[in-house]
Amino acid sequence: MTEVDYYELVRQKLTLGPLTTPKHRKVKKLLKIFWNEEEIKLISHFGPANEYTSLRQLSERSGLPKEEIKNLLRRPLITGTISKKGTKYCVEPILPGIFEKYFQRNRDTEENIKKAANLYWGLFKEVFPQRDHLTVNGKASGWSLFRPLLPLEANEKLIEVNENFDVESQTLPYETVKNLIDKHEQFAVITCQCRLIGELSEEPCKVAPAEMGCFIAGPASQMMIDGKIRGARLLNKEEAIDFLKETEKAGLVHNAIFDKGEQSSMFICNCCGCHCGVIFPPRLFHERGAYQSNYSPKWNYDLCNKCETCMRKCPQKAIYHKFPVEPDSSDERMVLREEICIGCGVCAANCPDGALKMKKVRDNIPPDKQLIGNKTFIEMLQ
Repeated sequence: MTEVDYYELVRQKLTLGPLTTPKHRKVKKLLKIFWNEEEIKLISHFGPANEYTSLRQLSERSGLPKEEIKNLLRRPLITGTISKKGTKYCVEPILPGIFEKYFQRNRDTEENIKKAANLYWGLFKEVFPQRDHLTVNGKASGWSLFRPLLPLEANEKLIEVNENFDVESQTLPYETVKNLIDKHEQFAVITCQCRLIGELSEEPCKVAPAEMGCFIAGPASQMMIDGKIRGARLLNKEEAIDFLKETEKAGLVHNAIFDKGEQSSMFICNCCGCHCGVIFPPRLFHERGAYQSNYSPKWNYDLCNKCETCMRKCPQKAIYHKFPVEPDSSDERMVLREEICIGCGVCAANCPDGALKMKKVRDNIPPDKQLIGNKTFIEMLQ
């Protein structure tokens, strides 16, 4: 009789909307860190990630008493590798989903956390660049969860007016990080999980440390403290503004959930191009992992001295220096590869000569609420 591979059964359940979990040796090793043999056998009786399973259902399917089930699921709940809503349980995809909760909570052993970090970092470099794990109707898709917000002082310093758009729509609230500052008085910062796995794998980010991480606004900021989330610290408005300016100077992208509702005004990831799970893997294949903002950088070549700051800071590697051919060097300039630019504004925010402005070139309106299957990203992390 063939032995049942419970890890493979559970892997197949780690699917939600466009998110799937590839069948790969590193994935299996990861699942074995998350769940021991008793736990995985029980979790194999869960429904897929878009369903919650009750204690009664688990008891009927597994033949175990409810108290034993609760005891077996206590550790996975603490470490963040399964979710619970009321008295019902469910699994989540490995990214996003388990990834954020597991490293945010920091409740597993130090040895396991380091092993998991190394495996995730390997997946970032070997598997996720293909983006074949993002599917719609069984086919690879260009779906993304995130779109960048413009830097803090975009309205005052970085926007070049496009007369094809109304004055009122040159920048809308959901298009700039300033919206989070204007809406709230209390903020928090938590450790960036993506740069953290680089540090734990002894391949740290050279742009910014992991503690220069995700930014949370409003009541959710206190929840980070109460939940003892890794690296959580509170900021007042003045400190929050200084923090965001520091991230922009470092060259980090303010990536927000692609919607115009609560999620995009509650938190952002401050992302680098060399470790971010949204930007880095697709960049290895010269692709975009985030949706483009509605803006594109435009040079004033009379002001540009070709210092290459924009090229060095660009997280997408979407800018290059075109060296001259003409005797008078009149054709020398910095050039944008528009097909991979995400319109984050990092180049404009860091231009020392004010030669770059962000111009509105499209008007893609996000949905009121971004769903991953039948859940929001916030619900996946609870």
